[in-house]
Amino acid sequence: MIRICRYGEIPNEELFARRDAAFHVEQRVREIIDEVVRRGDEALLDLTERYDGVRPDPIEVTQQEFDEALNAVEPAFLNVLKEAAENIAAYHSRQKRESFIMQGKDGVLLGQKITPIEKVGLYVPNGTAPYPSTVLMDAIPAKIAGCPELVMVTPPSRNGKVDPGILAAAKVAGIDRVFKVGGAQAIAALAYGTESVPAVYKIVGPGNAYVAEAKRQVFGKVAIDVVAGPSEVLLVSDAGSDAGIVAADMLAQAEHDRLSTAVLVTDSMELALAVQTEIERQLRVLPREEIARASIENNGRIIVAEDLDTAIDIANEIAPEHLGLCVDEPFSWLDRVKNAGSIFLGRCAPEALGDYLAGPNHTLPTGGIAKFASPLSVDDFIKKSQFTYYTKDALRGVSEQIALFARKEELEGHARSVLKRFEQ
Repeated sequence: MIRICRYGEIPNEELFARRDAAFHVEQRVREIIDEVVRRGDEALLDLTERYDGVRPDPIEVTQQEFDEALNAVEPAFLNVLKEAAENIAAYHSRQKRESFIMQGKDGVLLGQKITPIEKVGLYVPNGTAPYPSTVLMDAIPAKIAGCPELVMVTPPSRNGKVDPGILAAAKVAGIDRVFKVGGAQAIAALAYGTESVPAVYKIVGPGNAYVAEAKRQVFGKVAIDVVAGPSEVLLVSDAGSDAGIVAADMLAQAEHDRLSTAVLVTDSMELALAVQTEIERQLRVLPREEIARASIENNGRIIVAEDLDTAIDIANEIAPEHLGLCVDEPFSWLDRVKNAGSIFLGRCAPEALGDYLAGPNHTLPTGGIAKFASPLSVDDFIKKSQFTYYTKDALRGVSEQIALFARKEELEGHARSVLKRFEQ
């Protein structure tokens, strides 16, 4: 049964504690990466057979497999994929940046050049369940950014093929190269390249503890988005919330993974007790009861705060991946929220809406890093170069200032590199 506690009765470090998803996999991940670097495709095949129970042949998805997947998914689901893709594209198109030039006196030109990252790797999980939604969330912002080469990796099913829904989503998103490999070995392949899998410059997408640790270890060789942990939701709810709906929203998060976290913060003990009862009732009829129950009993909690102001303070301290404001007039509380990955406003905006259809990204900062990190966006797929142009007269006008600054830092060579241009 989920725990109920009053805020202030338990030390914050215990109340806000999160489960460690890494489980000390650092050494094994390092071994996997080294193996892929040394043995390439053969290592990918051996490791996929060991961890996924299948030896995919070929490693890359063929056009025939794409065609079979499109024929296998029901038309209604294909239409939903297309609708979701349109919404995601409409939202992320607003994030696109433009290069700029600013002009100063004496012909000075300063500017910033926006360039899409040339080669990007997209990781799509397929463990306890397939995630075609993640394909859309990873790929569409990259397409909008203009990335010319996108490579997707995802674990194969037991039949040696990729889940049809994932491949259908890849086609809808415009991804043509998909490889049947997952886990730390897939991250290693994207970072270092193999005979089949091309090396990329950046890797994005969520995954399990092995994937997260592999991304951490290859960072520096390539860029990454974030090191993602188990998924989480925090709901701030007042007494006017329906206990059955709040419980359902919490279980929607809990069914992801045994390590997922679902938290309710409320100013109503009556609601807390009703939600506790509802969670137990709904768990008994949930198809993924075993997973959701482990999540709820090990990581879930209900915190009763003295008022909604305190509840928002608690949310800001936890900095959840998903934050639901299930309150009257949710927009009046929006400015008080400082730390959250994605915010769901009101009683008719469940997390599932954001997971699939609304448009904002569902690849989000977890584990409290929403205090300084952001959702996946078009910004993740671009890089910025700045440029400077001075005429000789413009440089002459600031040469003495530059020399003074350089000499204050005891860098005479810097000063001379400027002044030498104006020697007679």
